[in-house]
Amino acid sequence: MNKTNLQELLPLGSIVTLKKGTKKIMICGRIQEEATTKKIYDYAACYYPEGILNPHELFLFQHEDVEFVYFVGMQDSEEFSFRDFLIGKLKEKGMLET
Repeated sequence: MNKTNLQELLPLGSIVTLKKGTKKIMICGRIQEEATTKKIYDYAACYYPEGILNPHELFLFQHEDVEFVYFVGMQDSEEFSFRDFLIGKLKEKGMLET
């Protein structure tokens, strides 16, 4: 994860294609750490419409890797509250642009 503006991040359930891909994927996680390298990614995603076929094979990628957004996931009061929580945590760690 590069320092980013969290307001740009897509909500869970968003369906996208990546610049180096043709298959649609659905965002199922945000601000994810890769287990071996400890690198932080903006998103984790699974195949769409198949879903999570193997929990050890999620796609990790950055916001700038998104080529096209087909669908933006649900945004309600819970999403906005969680986004506020994430903003606070990322600011504490110096990982968020202000």
